[in-house]
Amino acid sequence: MEKMMSKLSENILDKFSMDFLRNQVLKNAYGNDDTVIAALDPRILIAWYLFFGVVPWFVNDLSFLLASFALVMVTTLLARVAGLVLFLFALGVFSQTGYLFLATLLFGGDASAVAPLLVLTLKVATISLASVTVFSGLDPDRLSNGLMWYGCPERLSFSISYAYRMLPMLMEEFQNVLLSYRLRGSAPDHDTFAGKVRYLIYQVKIIMESFYPLMLNTAKRSRTTVEALELRGYRYGATDKAVRKIKLSTMKVTCDDLLFLAVSALWMSLAVLGSTLI
Repeated sequence: MEKMMSKLSENILDKFSMDFLRNQVLKNAYGNDDTVIAALDPRILIAWYLFFGVVPWFVNDLSFLLASFALVMVTTLLARVAGLVLFLFALGVFSQTGYLFLATLLFGGDASAVAPLLVLTLKVATISLASVTVFSGLDPDRLSNGLMWYGCPERLSFSISYAYRMLPMLMEEFQNVLLSYRLRGSAPDHDTFAGKVRYLIYQVKIIMESFYPLMLNTAKRSRTTVEALELRGYRYGATDKAVRKIKLSTMKVTCDDLLFLAVSALWMSLAVLGSTLI
């Protein structure tokens, strides 16, 4: 039994390696191009996100929030969001709600606090899932084009797109820095419980010490990229109306986009009608 538990723990630790984390993050940012959500027009997705990212904050009706949460849950499944992202979402949202409920009970509250906490949880969960759905279904170029069409400044839209493109470089550089620290150091033995504690402290120390070299190396690469963009006339292209028109000409609203909006509007209309009749 002890050998089985030890083997299980080793398999779990192997799953949460740096390569696994990198693959999950990159899959969520770049690996969802063949989904239903990714096929939609970026302008439609941004408008849809503005509704589900703003309206729930101003609504306290439980049925409306439940309907919103159910809809964004379906869209999240259609977007094929990475499992690690969903795990972190569930851990962050529901653990915070549980903490607030325990604090309420500790300071003299009762079960009547469940309803307000449920409303808060649904608000945060709906907005978070809507964000995950949209940003996992849009690649950097489509996101930048959608923001530019809505009138966002060119530098802002490019900065968001560039941040997406910097993500693989940042994770690769972080892994290289970690490996260099491990090659130059000697990890403590982690066979015993005290050794496992020392090994955990050693890992945290390495991650903290890797922060400055990571930022320095990433800044060097960023400067090279910016210089290459300047040589290719990025600033002129971003402000020229003809270039802007050519860049945005690839976007087109299709029947699938209108069907997506119609289904979302119909579902939320039924939710509002149901809440008024109850």
